[in-house]
Amino acid sequence: MKTVICTTLLVETSPQGLPLGAACIASSIKADSRTKGKFSVSLVDFSLEDADIVHAREIGGDDGVASFIAERLISKKPDFVCFSVYVWNRVILEKACETLKKANPDCACIAGGPEVTANPLSFESFDFMIAGQGERAMVELLDAIDSKKEIVVQGVYCKKSQNVGDSEIIRACPLPPELTASPYLDGTLDVAKYGGALWELARGCPFKCSYCYESKGEKKIAYFPMERLEKEIELFAKKKIAQVFVLDPTYNASKERAIKMLKIIEKKAPGMFFYFEARAEFIDRELARAFARIPCCLQIGLQSANPEVLKNVHRTLDKKRFVKNIGFLNDEGVTFGFDLIYGLPGDNFAGFCESIDFALSLYPNNLELFCLSVLPGTDLHDAALGFGLEWEQNPPYHVLKTPQFGEKDLAKAENLARATNLFYTKGRAVAWFNSVLFVLKEKPSEFLKKFEEWLGNDKKTLSSTGSIRDWTADKNSAQIEELQIAFIQKRFHEKRLDRFLPAAEDLIRMHSALGRCTFDGTESTFITHYHPDDVMSEYGTDIEFFTENCGKQKCRVRVFVGKNGADWKTV
Repeated sequence: MKTVICTTLLVETSPQGLPLGAACIASSIKADSRTKGKFSVSLVDFSLEDADIVHAREIGGDDGVASFIAERLISKKPDFVCFSVYVWNRVILEKACETLKKANPDCACIAGGPEVTANPLSFESFDFMIAGQGERAMVELLDAIDSKKEIVVQGVYCKKSQNVGDSEIIRACPLPPELTASPYLDGTLDVAKYGGALWELARGCPFKCSYCYESKGEKKIAYFPMERLEKEIELFAKKKIAQVFVLDPTYNASKERAIKMLKIIEKKAPGMFFYFEARAEFIDRELARAFARIPCCLQIGLQSANPEVLKNVHRTLDKKRFVKNIGFLNDEGVTFGFDLIYGLPGDNFAGFCESIDFALSLYPNNLELFCLSVLPGTDLHDAALGFGLEWEQNPPYHVLKTPQFGEKDLAKAENLARATNLFYTKGRAVAWFNSVLFVLKEKPSEFLKKFEEWLGNDKKTLSSTGSIRDWTADKNSAQIEELQIAFIQKRFHEKRLDRFLPAAEDLIRMHSALGRCTFDGTESTFITHYHPDDVMSEYGTDIEFFTENCGKQKCRVRVFVGKNGADWKTV
């Protein structure tokens, strides 16, 4: 029996880094009658966080990682190796394939994934490349090779016959979701190993955002059968995993189906935390209430607050409707975050700052800021020169400059993004951020720019870490809290607002301690200027009113894990 290895290199060891694509290929080979029983199939995944990979990178960089992966694969003596190739692993996996082929020339190396779909004939290391969804094409390719038939499979390209030129890439014929095998239900993926799951509910997207791979993909949504999804959620519950990341870029495109799925989750997996991607234009109060009934977080792609900029990438934004619908989430207590992209065609640094101001005015739990990537195989890649974009020709394909967004401004945006991530998102500042800025009378972007400048100029602040990049990578939330308070003390002092500092500091310390206790289980004891019950009352976030009307009461406060979650008491 011939052996097939499905492999990939992941960014991290986590539920988000789970090798779902490679696992789906493995499951399809196991399940299809043309390949079932003819091939021994295994899933072998690597992570940049694996100790062996870290060691290999320290010694030899990317070449060291590639050599390690190749050696591990060679030791298993495979007949076929199927690589899942993405932006972050393309270079390493190509090198690993080269090394593997030198040691075992008879091993057929097959590549698939978004990078391959974009331009299959840009790869020289692999024997075969599959563009598009690979479940059907992989089975047909293996069957053809095993039967010694002529290889004529839609979406499959061979490096030995590069005769496509500049013609349009033909993608593999997708297998309908109802015919695909579940890598969870057949045991290919053990969610317990990863502590969670990537849960695929649908494929395809009706929208055509030009920077996304889906801009040239299926323009309709193909849903996985509800029966299969119920069995998978039952399995997740049985495995007692903590979190599930839902793979469906338009989860709430069908309100009826979205609510039905939420009811199933509520019934079969109470207490499990879910992460959804959602479209703000489809949120109403009923849907917000349905989300509120389960532990979850929504990530919403805002990308820019400028409708004219969004038109350039085939997106729309009705700001009034957006604000109204996000208000439903806030009213119902649903946790949510936004994505923003800097470097979009037609945008500039001032516009990016305005987008930050708009986003943070709506109280998102997190704000993820990304540099635009001009990904091969997207509509934006085809139109980029027309917009005057210059970008990296190798992964991760970041934009280098645009007519409106020069190199210096992109560097400023990158630093502002790091500062925002550190202060707001990692600093869990949502509960008090706008309250502090109201006292300072500053816009979020201006405040965060000053914070970034302070980090760069204050040598004492950076003495233990060296740079803002290091601080951003630091996961010690207690250190970030001290950094937040130190900077706010400076800003309040500069504006002669020192009388409001005690209330602001207490608000930050209470929410930070409760956040650490909730997310990390960390208990803490600290001193406040006011009684914690007053600080956490409905008046606590109005810092000016609170300062003028609440009497000080120095307290020693302990935050701990109580029967119903994080709690506090004076000691």
